[in-house]
Amino acid sequence: MRLEATVGLEARDHLSRLNALLVLAMLMTESTDEQQILRMGASAAPSFADCRLVGVRTRDGASTNWTPGSAGENEPPGLDLMPSNGGELMIPDALYAWAFGLGGGPGTHGCMVVAADRELRSDEQFLLRVLAQQIGSATRNSRLHQLERTAAAELESVNRHLEDTVEALKQRIEIHDRLTRAAVAGEGMDGIARAVHEVTGLPVTIEDRYGNLRAWAGPDQPASHAKDTPARREQLVRRLLHAGHPLRESSQIMTAASPRPDSVAVISLIDPQERARDEDLAALEYGATILSMELARQRTVADTEIRIRRDLIEDLLSGESTETALARGETFGRDLSQPHRVIVCERQGRTRDDDHFFTSVRRSARDLNLGQLLVSRGGTVVLLTDREIEWTDLHAAVMRELGSGQCRIGVGSHTASVADFPRSHREALLALRLQRDAGPTQRVTAFDQLGVYRLLANTEDSQEIERFAREWLGALLDYDTQRHSELVQTLHEYLECGGRYDEAALALSIHRSTLKYRLQRIREVSGLALGEPDVNFNLQLACRAWRTLQSLRG
Repeated sequence: MRLEATVGLEARDHLSRLNALLVLAMLMTESTDEQQILRMGASAAPSFADCRLVGVRTRDGASTNWTPGSAGENEPPGLDLMPSNGGELMIPDALYAWAFGLGGGPGTHGCMVVAADRELRSDEQFLLRVLAQQIGSATRNSRLHQLERTAAAELESVNRHLEDTVEALKQRIEIHDRLTRAAVAGEGMDGIARAVHEVTGLPVTIEDRYGNLRAWAGPDQPASHAKDTPARREQLVRRLLHAGHPLRESSQIMTAASPRPDSVAVISLIDPQERARDEDLAALEYGATILSMELARQRTVADTEIRIRRDLIEDLLSGESTETALARGETFGRDLSQPHRVIVCERQGRTRDDDHFFTSVRRSARDLNLGQLLVSRGGTVVLLTDREIEWTDLHAAVMRELGSGQCRIGVGSHTASVADFPRSHREALLALRLQRDAGPTQRVTAFDQLGVYRLLANTEDSQEIERFAREWLGALLDYDTQRHSELVQTLHEYLECGGRYDEAALALSIHRSTLKYRLQRIREVSGLALGEPDVNFNLQLACRAWRTLQSLRG
């Protein structure tokens, strides 16, 4: 009976330990903290056998981790050679030491090491082996849960990023759609600025290369538009073109649109609070692309208009295609059957180039409402206009636009029909030549005001004019040719000044005594008596006739 009682007591104790092990296994399985699992297992080991826990060795991939027991012992040697199901170890100061595998088989990822003062019974070894397997199983579950949580967090992050990407893509599609509609609808620079403002919520400006405001969209437009100096503006434009992407300049984010080197505009977001998002920058860049298309379209239209205008003017000046000129003139809103004048502007001095001179004349003609029928021709600009103004006003306006250099202007007489444009052009050129021959002074010469020069220029028999001029000036002309002197020029200025010495000397830029000496030589060479009314009249007419012939011959 006593033996049976003892066996029953041992069975109940063993069953109690199994029950405790089951509860511990459940607690460890529910835990997601690997260190907590190891601490629970380590503290429970002495409850299942008469031993102490040396420590638990766990493996995570290629690395291992040693968690010591309450005594803080170091990892014993030989664990790397231990089989997966564990085995006996040699530990100083311990009669018995054993390593129990955490889980066994291919899932083994460490071991639990215990030490005792005696060899453990089979039931104790069984409980410790089960405990080790439960520790291994719980730590594996913990790691799996951790991997699942990490994967779930990564998946959530990816989903958020995907949602943000889809939203950003949606916004960019809306931006492209709005700006493309502005381009297709031909809303121009105002429409482009308005579209960028609508999708960004920020004020938008468009400026030309020189800083002139071309469009504004949004609130708080200032009453006046401040401009940089030309040098600073050019540096900014070059920096924007070189960057190729938006740059922040003070309170603005700017980028350049340039379909070709000679066509540049700058589009900007006004952003003093620096609220612009990536989508706003994308809208600005796409706005610059649409603006480049608009600039290219405007330049194509302008080039086409210039070519059509040039062809029309060339045909009018040459007298060709006059039967279609009236219809073609209507393209520019001009009735060419009405009286017109041909104006020829000639550049001189330090005028920078033909393009600058042409632009100066074009702007002056626009400001004076003279129209835009003009063309550049070899250092001159030819303008056709049906308006009458003080032509000195045109000269003054051109000089203001040029800034430096000089120009002369010749004005032809009125046309009575389309066929008269070549004549008016020849008259303007003659006026310029006569002005050029008169000296370096820059001024305006109108053919209508040339007096006797008009009669001489329109005389068909130029040989008769030349015979008349040589009859009176022949000896002086030959003398000037042989001696490289200026007797004819001196005589001309003297007679044009009405025989007044001081005025003539000033016009010739010579001393009064030099003038008297030359006049004496003129009397000696020509054999004529200066001062007699008929002689002076014929000499003055001959000088004008000779100058007219020289001008007509170019």
